[in-house]
Amino acid sequence: MKIKKFKINGQDIKQLIQSIGGCMATDKITIDGELVDFMYRDTPEFKDDSGWRFLSGTESQEYADNADNWAIYDVNTIANYDSSIIHYLDSPIGTELDRIKGTNKFRIVES
Repeated sequence: MKIKKFKINGQDIKQLIQSIGGCMATDKITIDGELVDFMYRDTPEFKDDSGWRFLSGTESQEYADNADNWAIYDVNTIANYDSSIIHYLDSPIGTELDRIKGTNKFRIVES
């Protein structure tokens, strides 16, 4: 397993939100520094899981299927990478959101 070099150093992470637990995010966000373009809240899979999953929207299916391209983080960490997610974090399980292009706002993805 290769060592990941994060875009934001751990000591530079600020407390932006009250702790709501863990989440999963792709390396496109935490390593490459891309913004969150798609986020969804799934049924929690592990202890203290918020259910949130964050993607940049540039991941191919092959990339997203590779577990090495994902990691578990505190949701606050991802908020430091893209604070525009904060407003939506109280959304219920089953919520899917995508960024409105050119803005810091998200809209509900209709199934």
